[in-house]
This record gives sequence, structure tokens and C-alpha cells, in this order.
Amino acid sequence: MLAQGRALRVFNGVGGVVSRLGWGPGLDEAELIAAARRRTGLSDLGDEGFREGLGVLLASLEGEAQLTTLGRLAARTRIVGLLETRLRLVDHQRCHPEVADERVERPLFVLGLPRTGTTVLYGMLAADPSMRSPATWEVSRPFPPPAADDPDRIAAMDRDLARFRRIAPGIDHIHPLGARLPQECLALQAPQFASYEFVTAFPVPSYWTWLRQADLVPAYRFERQFLQYLQSARRGRHWILKTPGHLMWLDALLEVFPDAMLVQTHRDPSEVLASVSSLMCAMRSSVSGAVDPHQVGREQLDAWVWGLERTMQVRDRLPDDRVVDVRYEDTVRDPVGTTRHIYDRLGLEVTPAVEEGVRAYLTDNPRDKHGSHRYTLDEFGLDADEVDAAFAGYRGRFMVDA
Repeated sequence: MLAQGRALRVFNGVGGVVSRLGWGPGLDEAELIAAARRRTGLSDLGDEGFREGLGVLLASLEGEAQLTTLGRLAARTRIVGLLETRLRLVDHQRCHPEVADERVERPLFVLGLPRTGTTVLYGMLAADPSMRSPATWEVSRPFPPPAADDPDRIAAMDRDLARFRRIAPGIDHIHPLGARLPQECLALQAPQFASYEFVTAFPVPSYWTWLRQADLVPAYRFERQFLQYLQSARRGRHWILKTPGHLMWLDALLEVFPDAMLVQTHRDPSEVLASVSSLMCAMRSSVSGAVDPHQVGREQLDAWVWGLERTMQVRDRLPDDRVVDVRYEDTVRDPVGTTRHIYDRLGLEVTPAVEEGVRAYLTDNPRDKHGSHRYTLDEFGLDADEVDAAFAGYRGRFMVDA
């Protein structure tokens, strides 16, 4: 788990006193919405369905997350920012109704257990200059619709990421961050407040329980609306998109994107569980005093067994040629060949620019670019035999060896 710096500990200590006096950053729903409306000068938030998830999230943040002062500030800032995005997207669609006619055709989604090579594969595929992926900077600062790289917005995103690195030193060892790197779908769904993003960032067990029972179709519809907005200014042949959480809601994804192309990554779950638990602890410990590594490990084991079971049920109903399965080891051993295999299976053209893009991405983002990170199952209260047994059905179906 990443250590907090002395300055951060002092900030949180002083802030704790301030919070007990009732002066800390507020997380009242009405006040957060009012703040977003003041900042944008807009009032229409569109369909009110988002309020259920927002209410559950806020109650979980207040009652369970044990937020530090910095955590409360981070939660407030993020939520107000998401409400601003929602207000602006709704307003843009009202002013430009033609955007709703934009067709998101055959988007390619990368899904798989966390730490199975989804990030590197996503970056490799997104490096194809004929494709389109949502860059971190344009998802964070999407207004006005970006028709090309915007140096000012990219620089602002770089500053934001630099601040986050000071809060969570060493986070790049576990998960790469960059303004120009492609962003995950979680961020595109977050303004609907039905997104695994919040579970990743904060210990919010009640929200996670609610999310597992929620209908994610509205969140995927909001993602499509976001993509329509972005592509109205700049298009590509297909969208390249990714998040491991798609494993949990593949049925909702396919309802909204019925012609989606799917690539599923695979790796030994014993490697996966230690790595993703480490990432979760690192993310949450920067904002919360309620991070128990053993509890995180148990949560992650349960979450991804559940997610894979749901994915396998959906795949039972899909033709074999709807999904390309990719092993982590193949992505690492032969990245260009893996990309070519995916393109061939999906009927996409492999041009010299595709292979050049893959090589350029790997040159700019080599393995262990920011150093290596070591972790074991024991650190998170997990046992290899237990993990093997929990994922036995997955291993057998996809011939994933321990």
C-alpha cells in the first residue's frame, strides 16, 4: 500500500479538526447540484434517474468511507465536476439535436479481469491512427467539443495528474497515468452515478451492493451520448474502448451497443487478485482511513468471480466469433502479432500504420517504465488454493493455467 507523505498527513490531521467543527467540504446532494449549476449557469440535468445512484453514493461516502479531509475534498470536487459535465452535455444536445443522430458503429471494447493486459492492449489498439479513443484530457475537459489536441487542456490535465501523484506517490508503478493516454469507460459513465469508478476510488460497500443490483443500461446510454458528443467534432473508423468492469455488465453493454466488437483478455487469476487488490488499496488509502488490505482482497475475490460468472452467462448466448480471446502472455510476447490476430478475427484491415502505432506506443510506454511493483496474495488475506477453486469454472472454460 502506498505511503502518504508527511505534508499530506499534516493536512488531513488539521482538516480532521476542521471537519469535526462542521467546516469541512460538504457532501449534501442539494448543495452539490446547486454548486454545479452556479458554475455552469445551467439548470437542466436531463433524466432524473441519476439521482438514485448519487443519493446512495453520498450516503455511503458519509457513513462508511471514513474520508480524510483530502478525501472529502476529492469526492466533492469529482461529484461537482461530473454534475457540470452532465449539465453541459444535456445543454449541448438541446442546442445541437443533430448530435443524437451520430452513429456509434461497431465500437471495439476490451474487457477482462483487471491486470490481465487490458491497459496495454487498449493503448496498442488505440494507437491505430484511423481509430478513435477517448483521451484522458478530453474526457476530463470535454467542452467545447475537441476537434484536435488542445495544448492548454492537455497541460491542465498534466497538472491535475501531477497533483494526484503527490497524493498517491508511486501510483504509476501500478497503473499508468497520462493526459494523452486513452481513458476508461468508467469515466464516461460516471455522470450517471452508476459506475464502478466510485468503488475503485472509495471504500463504499453500500454503494457497491446497490450497484450490483442496479440496471446499468442507462449508464451505457449516457456513455453512448458522451461518445456521440466527442465524435461530432472528430471521428475515426471505430471507437476503441475499455474497462475491466464490462465483465460485470456485458448484457447492458450489448443492449446499448448491439454490434460491439469484443476482445476479452485472460491471465492466471492468482496474479490478478494480488495486483488489483494492491491497486485498490493504493487508490483508496489516499482518501480514506478505512482501508483494510484483507477486506479489500476479500471484496475483490468476490467481485471478479461474480463478474466472470455473469460474463460467461452472456457468452453462452453469443456466437463464438463475437469475442476474440487474448492471453496476457501473448500480448507481452508478441504485441504486434496479437494486434494482427485481433484485427484479422474482427475483419479489420491491418495497415503499416497499425503496426507502427503499436510499436510507437510500446516505445513510449515500456513495461516497468515507472519502476516495478511487488505484491503477494498473503498481503491481502488470500490463499492461492482458495483463489484457484473460486475461479475453477473460468480456468476450465478458457484453459487458463495456474
